[in-house]
Amino acid sequence: MANLKELRTRIASVKNTKQMTSAMKMVAAAKLRKAQQAIVQLRPYADKIHHMLSDLLIAARGDVDNPFFVQRDVKNVLLIIVTSNRGLCGGFNTNVEKMAVATIEEYAKKGINANNINFYSFGKKGFDSIKRRKFNIVKSDFEVFDNLNFDYALEITKSIMKDFISGKYDKVEVIYNSFKNAGTQILTREQVMPVVMPEEGTVSGGYVYEPSFSGVLDKLVPRALTMQIYKAILDSYASEHGARMTAMHKATDNAAELIRQLTLSYNKARQSAITNEILEIVGGAEALKG
Repeated sequence: MANLKELRTRIASVKNTKQMTSAMKMVAAAKLRKAQQAIVQLRPYADKIHHMLSDLLIAARGDVDNPFFVQRDVKNVLLIIVTSNRGLCGGFNTNVEKMAVATIEEYAKKGINANNINFYSFGKKGFDSIKRRKFNIVKSDFEVFDNLNFDYALEITKSIMKDFISGKYDKVEVIYNSFKNAGTQILTREQVMPVVMPEEGTVSGGYVYEPSFSGVLDKLVPRALTMQIYKAILDSYASEHGARMTAMHKATDNAAELIRQLTLSYNKARQSAITNEILEIVGGAEALKG
């Protein structure tokens, strides 16, 4: 009977877990709809800015006088990593951590020491991971997902741009999960600064520069960089909820399967106990007859 009691306790425990994972799945799905709408609405604007900047650079034929295009010997690097503040979202955060470590190893092969690689962490999980590995963390931001708007991203980017122009960093990269759909997140690593010059191509449209080419570029480049970082954060935010919804869906299904198996084991054990009791009763009756 002790075995039956243990099975009943375990079944009740798994049922409670199933209720929690099911509730978390529904919460993640609700948040995903809003986050997905935000990134889907932003992408056309971000793509247009990117294409406009590419056209201007192609038209300039490499003749660009702008501090964000300066190529320096890479000695100090800033890695921006975007993770979540909470777990229970599968390999969402772990994948970013692995790519960050792989990036450090890649730079090590180029002779750049890990001490010269600094981290700007969006999300507590990434911060905890980097801190545990004792890498350099210059700044962290856990509230970014509570205030997701362009102005907030602009203030963040201004600080990073200032550090790049001053020579504090020779290269800036961002690592995040790009949102494809609820079940698919694409681990992405992008160079932010210096701005990557586009390959030679054809300009998609004619442009008239007012007041001048350099004046337009001075306004467009900071906005494009801000948009790149803002898009990475929005992409990651949508990816987080998609990953959590998927993880909780799988957890709920696994709990349901475990309940089925435990219930089957419980019924078998109960049937066996009943059979043994009947045999004992029959055996006792036969003994009395004798």
